[in-house]
Amino acid sequence: MSHHSEPSLAPQGSGIAPEVEADTYALPPILKQYLHTAIRWKWLIGGIIAGALVLGLVVTLLTASRFTSRAQIEISREQKKVTNVEGLDSATADRDLEFYETQYSLLQAQSLADRVVRTLNLGRRDQFFEAHGVRLNGEDFGESGLGRLTPAQVVARDKLAGQLLLKNIQITPVRRSRLVDIAYTSRTPTISAEVTNAWTRQFIAANMDRQLEATLDARKFLEERLGSLRSKLEQSERDVVTYASRNNIITLDTVRDVEGKTQTQRTLVATDLAALNSALSVAMADRIAAESRAGSSRGGDASPEALANPVISQLRQKRAEVTSEYAKVMVQYEPGYPAARALKGQIEALDAAITRETSRISGSRTLTYQEALKRERDLRVQVDELKSRLDQQQRDSIQYNIYQREADTNRQLYDALLQRYKEIGIAGSVGVNNIVIVDKAEVPDRPSGPNLPKNLALALLIGVGLAAAVTVGLEQVDEGVSNPGQVQHMLRLPMLGHVPITEADAVESLSDPKSAISEAYFSIRSNLAFTTSHGLPRSLIVTSTRPSEGKSTSSFALATIIGRTGKRVLLVDGDMRSPSVHRLVGLDNKAGLSNLLAGDNDILGLVKGTAFAGISVLTAGPKPPSAAELLSNDRIAALVNEMQGMFDHVIIDCPPILGLSDAPLLGRAVEGCVLVIQAEGPAVRGIRASLARLQMVDTNIFGAVLTKVSQRELAYGYGYGYGYGYGYGYGYGDGDGDGDQQDGRG
Repeated sequence: MSHHSEPSLAPQGSGIAPEVEADTYALPPILKQYLHTAIRWKWLIGGIIAGALVLGLVVTLLTASRFTSRAQIEISREQKKVTNVEGLDSATADRDLEFYETQYSLLQAQSLADRVVRTLNLGRRDQFFEAHGVRLNGEDFGESGLGRLTPAQVVARDKLAGQLLLKNIQITPVRRSRLVDIAYTSRTPTISAEVTNAWTRQFIAANMDRQLEATLDARKFLEERLGSLRSKLEQSERDVVTYASRNNIITLDTVRDVEGKTQTQRTLVATDLAALNSALSVAMADRIAAESRAGSSRGGDASPEALANPVISQLRQKRAEVTSEYAKVMVQYEPGYPAARALKGQIEALDAAITRETSRISGSRTLTYQEALKRERDLRVQVDELKSRLDQQQRDSIQYNIYQREADTNRQLYDALLQRYKEIGIAGSVGVNNIVIVDKAEVPDRPSGPNLPKNLALALLIGVGLAAAVTVGLEQVDEGVSNPGQVQHMLRLPMLGHVPITEADAVESLSDPKSAISEAYFSIRSNLAFTTSHGLPRSLIVTSTRPSEGKSTSSFALATIIGRTGKRVLLVDGDMRSPSVHRLVGLDNKAGLSNLLAGDNDILGLVKGTAFAGISVLTAGPKPPSAAELLSNDRIAALVNEMQGMFDHVIIDCPPILGLSDAPLLGRAVEGCVLVIQAEGPAVRGIRASLARLQMVDTNIFGAVLTKVSQRELAYGYGYGYGYGYGYGYGYGDGDGDGDQQDGRG
């Protein structure tokens, strides 16, 4: 089956403005479809938008006045520190990108709303609820008055107050700054200002409380750790002392470095050894000196000790004096002179004394040497003993140092945690804050809403969106073929042509060859001539998905157009259930197709002539009990074959396809089928079901004819053929009994 596409030029002399045509053809296909849909549902769209505007106006006029109070705060990343003590967070922790987002979320937290409710006692203030248009009645919230509320009712009121706060608070960050605007809206200006100021104060208080709680948690943790480390430090120091006592390690002093680690420890043994070693060195020197003096060759009164001895020096001086006197006496007297003998005796006595003293000095050298030697030996014994003790002590100091290092480590940890504990205590007690109030909220002197222009604009936007949604939904629900371009796209059928809606009767308008309907069906007839290899089909059926789509009118119109070309056309009314062709041509329906199917063989006797050139009609005849049973046998095929021998073309007006089996049965007896589709009529799924029924019996479908197309469809690029839309005022209606009524749309 060949497919011939119709020309797409707009007809000359049509009622379409050239500007509209030019603009329409210039639009992309998708915009054409949207524009077509909008025009199709223009009254619905306009009604929805108008309704939305009216509703917005009414809501605005009925809405109570609202007052908005605003405050502004500054949130700094760096905390304003009163002391030099570091906080718990690092200096760069607050510089994260999430910092301000966190602050904005905290400004809208439920906990902050609860703080404001408790601070202002909003749950017990009926005027607060009245400022939001809420009237508290019923058992859940109780009645007015502070003394008549149960604890459960107080909780319910506080919860509702918190919800109202969060619903009416507005947090607006100022771009590219640290400032944040806080606004609260209610019907009472004083309550708006009071809540706004309380919100800012409680946000600052909550921030400080969080910091204090953080320090409290840290202090509690540090206290626990300090207690544990204190016990460990005491135990480790006790282990050091116990081990030192058990091993006789006596520490005189300890030296630690800047980190607190024990570097040098001086024990008693080491000190004693050093002292004894020094004494031993001195004793060795003394012994060597004494030994040297004892072994010296010089002795008597010429020895250094004798020379340095004061007694000997005095004796020698006395002897010298006595000797001098003796010499003087000897000059005058003889040795036997008594005075000389006395002096001589003194000299001898002095010499004996000097000799005795010199002998004593010589004996002391030996004694001194012996004493020095003994002292050296004793000291050496003690040094050797201390060396052994120090050596053992050094071996014991390995474990002692282990205990000492453990004690040092515990002491360092304890000191560090203690210092941090003190710093956190100072930071928590002083309190740091990074939030300040820039502007306090003032009582507003004029209402902030409702805003009539804003509400109307919003209503317009909602109306447009709702209208678009409804239009799209109706388009999806409708699923009908609204323009000729959808036939090929949705149904995969050749488009034979379309028929516009006019105001005049279709039968009357067909009598005028220049009418829009005549031109339309002539175009359909021309396209139908290309569907077979031998030209215009000899026999065909015209059917539709459901009644009232214009199939009877189309059957009559095709017969009329073909008859004008000089052909003999037999128009058969195959709709024996609801015949209508006889009314279109002005004949009776006493006998017809049902008689032939029942056994009557006189075709020519039942065929009747008409006033239309070239057209003969075989009416439906009496309504049979079961039309489907009459069409189920092979007689209909034989009758059609016989009719084709008598006439050039046989056109059968068939019943609708859905719900009936007549059309598929008749389709087997002819060359093919023309499917009539009403614009914006049956759903596409119903049309597809009809096509499936025809294809099940191998009916050749020549194409589709779209009927009742409105003028707006033609105005937006869907005009075919020549002469459409002359505006002669022709109607479109079957005037038959199948329900094809006049359609006034367009």
